[in-house]
Amino acid sequence: MTSGAFTAGVVVLLLSLAAVVGPLVGLSPWWVTLLVALGLGSLTVDAARFGGRGGHLLAEALPGGAWRLRRIAVHEAGHALAADSDGLAVRRVLVGSLACLRAGVDSGGCTEFALPESVKLSAEDLRRWSRVLQAGMVAETLVYGDSVGGDDDRALLGRLWGLSGFDVEMARLEQRRARREVEQALRARRAEIEAEADRLLAAAPRFGRRTPS
Repeated sequence: MTSGAFTAGVVVLLLSLAAVVGPLVGLSPWWVTLLVALGLGSLTVDAARFGGRGGHLLAEALPGGAWRLRRIAVHEAGHALAADSDGLAVRRVLVGSLACLRAGVDSGGCTEFALPESVKLSAEDLRRWSRVLQAGMVAETLVYGDSVGGDDDRALLGRLWGLSGFDVEMARLEQRRARREVEQALRARRAEIEAEADRLLAAAPRFGRRTPS
């Protein structure tokens, strides 16, 4: 789901609740009309100021937001641990829409790596990137049973293999092999994934919450 669609969904849900519950609690139709106007205005402000991620920012600030952020933290912890094992330098890890917004990144969480010197990588380098880029999805699956993130990881991995000139069949075969390797490696490091996710979550900013300096 895109950021704008998520935000619009939140607004529509709130307006629908107001329309249904309002008459039951004696809420004037004028108040419902005002809420509709405010809702539409919020979509405009969100698109202009927050890049359509306002709904995500709100969801992460609510009481259940910590659960949402921890899942993102688990995903990014998988990337970080796999990168450490494969010798890929991590520039920074961002968890949550607020952290990404402040960094100018349109995402709910990301792990940034040092860029390779060339877009055309060797087969061995591609295998390393295949393990690291799939590690977030693997970590999520190990902890939660499935993965909801990783579309950007898959897209980037596909581009890396394509730019390096390898055929599609070999790319798929090597990616499946890399997935099995990183699954085996991270399964043995489950406690480390959890600990790193907790550390990342503790540092993740949220509206209405002061994070450690």
